[in-house]
This record gives sequence, C-alpha cells and structure tokens, in this order.
Amino acid sequence: MFFVLSKILDVLLSPYTWGLAFLVLAVPWRRPRSRTSWKRQRGFGAVGLAVLLVFSLEPVANRMAYRLEHSTTSTYRPDEVYDAVILLGGIGDERVAVETGQPAFNDNVERLVTTHRLLADGRARFTIVSGGPENVDLADSSEARVLGRQITAWGIDPSRVILEERARNTHENAVYSQRIAKERGFEKVLVVTSAFHMRRAAECFAAASMKVDTLAVDFRAHSARSPGGDSWLPRVTFLGESTKTLRETAGLYIYRWRGYGRPLD
Repeated sequence: MFFVLSKILDVLLSPYTWGLAFLVLAVPWRRPRSRTSWKRQRGFGAVGLAVLLVFSLEPVANRMAYRLEHSTTSTYRPDEVYDAVILLGGIGDERVAVETGQPAFNDNVERLVTTHRLLADGRARFTIVSGGPENVDLADSSEARVLGRQITAWGIDPSRVILEERARNTHENAVYSQRIAKERGFEKVLVVTSAFHMRRAAECFAAASMKVDTLAVDFRAHSARSPGGDSWLPRVTFLGESTKTLRETAGLYIYRWRGYGRPLD
C-alpha cells in the first residue's frame, strides 16, 4: 500500500502537475457568466504559468538542491577498513537492461563507482547491494543482480558481493541490510548513496537501530559563491531538478511520520 501511495505522491508533488492544474482551471470551458469569473480564470492562468516559470529557473532549482544535498554531513573515515559498504539502489533501469542485455545506469551511477573503488582499495571487505525489482516479472534481473554483476566484472571477487533483492524503497533498504549485517556480524558499516538522498537514508538506518557511517556522492548543486553566474532562462531540465528535490524533501517528512525515519541528532 505504501509503495502505491509513494507513486501517487510522485505525481502530486510536482510543479508540473500544479502548473497544469491551474492552467486547466483557466480554460474557459463555458462562457464566463460575469466579469468576476473571467478575472478568476485569468488569475488561474497567471498562477499556472508562474509556477512553471519559477521552478524552471536554475537559481531556484539549484538552491533547493544545494540545501538538500548539504542537509547532512558524511561521516566516512578514510583510515577505516569497513566490514561492509552498503550500496543503495536507484541506479539503473531494469526494463532496459532486460531488453538490451546491457546495464542501463542513470545519473546516480557514482554510487556504484564509489562502492567499487572502496572495495578495490581495500577500504571495505564486503558490499551489500540492496535493490529489489519493482516488477515481479523482472525478478531475474533485479537491480541488485545487475549492480553486483557490474562490480564483479570490474574485478571484485564475487564472494565479497552480497545481494539483497527484496527492498523496494529506502525503508526496506535499511531493514533488510540491517538483518544481513547482523547475521554476518558486520559492525563497521558504511552507507553510500547520492547526496540528495543521504538525509533520508541516514534517518532510515537510524530508525532501524543500525549505526552506520555515511558517504554522500553524486553532488549536483553548487553554492551561491561558486564562480560563474546562473542562467535565468527557464528550462525543462531545471523543472525536473526542482521536482526531484521537492519529492525527496516530502519523502523525508513522510518517512518520519510513518516511523520509517528517525531525525538525526
């Protein structure tokens, strides 16, 4: 039920949806009965266009993302050899991988690259790759399997790669990984995920009563002090970035409400 609800919220928590809804209200489906009705429709149209414009600007999208990416600090210790590094899914497209026979990675691929580097450099003994299929028909090509195969293809011994193929969200990533870590006796554990997702991930592991260090990667936003100016031209790319940030922020509070996440000290 929670999985279905999360997909519905993905649609509702979108500036595109908001803007489109106001524009629909602005359409004169019938002849306005009064001047007040006409003004109201024009107002809806203006609000709809304003929403789409504002969230399509780089300064807006970037500032929102920067604040989220830096809402928590990585606790990774370079001098530590971890028992395991947990790689969270959300990196590939299972359907494309099945159709083409090749892995299909998205912008979060730095999670995978960093995990491999930690294993190759001896900074972690094992990795727990967490990510189950969204569709049961793709169970044989779960994200955990695809990522695990890629890690071993880069030269890591398969015995060091532990697959967790049940999790469909961050809460389940934490719960199932905690069980594996407990069974294996792993005490020093590192979680690797994208910067925008790290706050929610860390809170989920805290709620699962699992003490972990964290390493955020995939930083995409720059500070206001960064050299070079922002573009003030509206672009669909920035609208997508704004949407991703809003969804992740909403997910953080929804997880807390559900008890899946525990605010960090």
